[in-house]
Order: sequence, then C-alpha cells, then structure tokens
Amino acid sequence: MPDFFASDTLRALFPGFAPQRIPVGHGVHIHALTGGSGPPLLLLHGHPQTLAIWHKVAPALARTHTLVLADLRGYGDSDKPAGTPYHANYSKRVMARDLLVLMQALGHARFDVMAHDRGARVAHRLGMDHPQAVRRLVTLDIVPTLAMYEQTSQAFARAYWHWFFLIQPAPLPERLIEADPARYVTDLMGARSAGLAPFDARALAEYQRCLALPGAAHGVCEDYRAAASIDLQHEQADREAGRKLGTPLLALWGGQGVIARCFDPLREWRRVALDVQGGALPCGHYIAEEAPEALLARVQPFFSAP
Repeated sequence: MPDFFASDTLRALFPGFAPQRIPVGHGVHIHALTGGSGPPLLLLHGHPQTLAIWHKVAPALARTHTLVLADLRGYGDSDKPAGTPYHANYSKRVMARDLLVLMQALGHARFDVMAHDRGARVAHRLGMDHPQAVRRLVTLDIVPTLAMYEQTSQAFARAYWHWFFLIQPAPLPERLIEADPARYVTDLMGARSAGLAPFDARALAEYQRCLALPGAAHGVCEDYRAAASIDLQHEQADREAGRKLGTPLLALWGGQGVIARCFDPLREWRRVALDVQGGALPCGHYIAEEAPEALLARVQPFFSAP
C-alpha cells in the first residue's frame, strides 16, 4: 500500500497514522487512516465533514484500540460514484457494505464502531445487516432516520433545512453547493449551537477542501436522497418484520442540540434496538470536536466491556 496522505493537513492532524485506499467493489475505493494498537474500532464521520472530525479523540483511543478512520462513500477522499436509479448505490446498506469490506481487508472480522451523524446512519445499517461483525456500537447525535422523518416538525425542518434542500432533484443542489463549497461548510456548521468556535482551523480547511473535490456535492446529495427514499424502505421493512438491532448500543447526543430539542433519543433507539443505554453530553451537534473529553469519558468504559 503506497504511503500517501491526501493532504499535508491530514498528516499533521493524525501523526503516526497510515493512509489506506481500499477497493470495496464496483470500482469504488474507500479512503481511511489506520493507527494505534488493540481491538479494532471503526470511526465514521457525518456531513459535511470527513474523517478529520476525530483528531481530538484519536490519540487517546489509539492507546487502547487499533483505529480505522474512514471517509464514507461520496465524502472526503473516498470515491464519489455517480448516483444510480433510486439512489441505490448510496443506500446505507451499500455504504455499510463498503465498510464491512474495508474492515475485512484490513484483517478485522469483528470490531467496535463509533459514528457521528450520517456515519451513524450507516453504522445502524451495518449492525442490522451484519450483526456478526459489529461487537459494540456508539451513535452520536442522531435517532433512526425513519423516526426523524415521521416526526418532522417545523422546529426540526427549520434547523435541519439541509435535509430537504439536498434531496431535491439533481443538479439543483449540486450546482448551488459547487458555487461556493467553502461557504456552504461554514454556513451550515456555523449555524449550530456552538458556532465555528470548536473547530480547529486545519480540520475546517479539510472539510472545505474535500467538499470542493469533483463529484463531492453530488455524492453528499445522493447520500441524503437515499435517506429519504430507499433507506426508509429498509427501515420500514425491519419494523414490519420485527427485526431489531442486537448489538449493544450507546446512544449519545448533544444536550444543546436539535436532537435533544425535537426527539426522545433513548425512546426512539429502544424502538429499534434491544440493548440501549446513553444520554446527553454538554455540547451541541459536533460532539467529538465540542466535547472530546466528555465523549471519551463515556465511550472508553463502554468499549472496554467484554
């Protein structure tokens, strides 16, 4: 595997980590960083971010775990294929399979997962479709996609306006994002409860660099289009069949964020999972960057459990 970093900034944010570019099928490659030692732990980011979100917690986690920090399909330095009919190749089922193949290629048949935002939706599907692979799961600041759409209120729609913008037919949202991707990142992220203050300038520059890459705007839109269509069908099918997530789940959310205001996270996760614990952390949406120490205090005991 060639020793390349997609940017000097990534190299600086993750000293001691090694870059990977793994084929996962159908011509798609997933970009990841690996480091640390111990049991394997997969870390997944959200929108409009990349694996760089983990730079504040990775050093501590790497002391006890072999970390795999992955860019989701359509994001970061992973491949960004054109969408297919019904947005099927950006379904969380397909994106979860990407990560299963990635982890298997790196020698990890069974692993823990911590995932934020969009990545947590992928992780939910990974645990549902491949329960043998996921030992323990942490979700950060989401409730299941179907519950969020079913319970959409005016307050939620105003705060998560991008959910309804990004699902518009191509190429309208792509064209508007591509007009100024850097401002899209700062306008979206800066409108949350903590503003832009929690973000390291280097990480913010990574998010802006990656959203400006060819195909990135289309990739993120296809992710959201799939969430509003085929992903809902998959979650509805689970509900109708009585299938529930059996993996032990720690659901954490920002006590100052939209999820806390608009939903009851533990209730919603207990509707779809058998073994759920969790609670609010003293921050907004971007937990790993706003409250890294509080996050570590909750997840390290959870992952150390047998």
